[in-house]
Amino acid sequence: MKPITDPIADMLTRVRNAASAGHDTVAMPTSKLKVDLARLLKDEGYIGKFEITDTELPTATLRITLKYSTRRTPVIRGIQRASKPGRRLYVGSREIPKVQGGLGIAILTTSRGVMTDRQARGEHVGGELLCYVW
Repeated sequence: MKPITDPIADMLTRVRNAASAGHDTVAMPTSKLKVDLARLLKDEGYIGKFEITDTELPTATLRITLKYSTRRTPVIRGIQRASKPGRRLYVGSREIPKVQGGLGIAILTTSRGVMTDRQARGEHVGGELLCYVW
């Protein structure tokens, strides 16, 4: 099997596909960055919860519980990768884009950790623009 060249894009694709198919949970291999992304998605209300299972095995699993509205439409309407391995996208604190007119979030990795666009603007830091969620 071919190794995954962009694990963040793989995570976003798994979440997007699971939400559009109506699945309750989605599982994937874990990493520190993926856990930070899941924490931000939970804090912003896009997912229900996340947990790390099989920690004693060499490949721990990150299990994300998706969130749906009362009519079973996914809370995550769109999720898109911004920076890619072949084309990294860095922005300054004044150049951070607003997603869907402020209704969505952009997730950045900065020198102070992984944070949303609002947090980065508040702390006046820029960094690599990972993805957009709305």
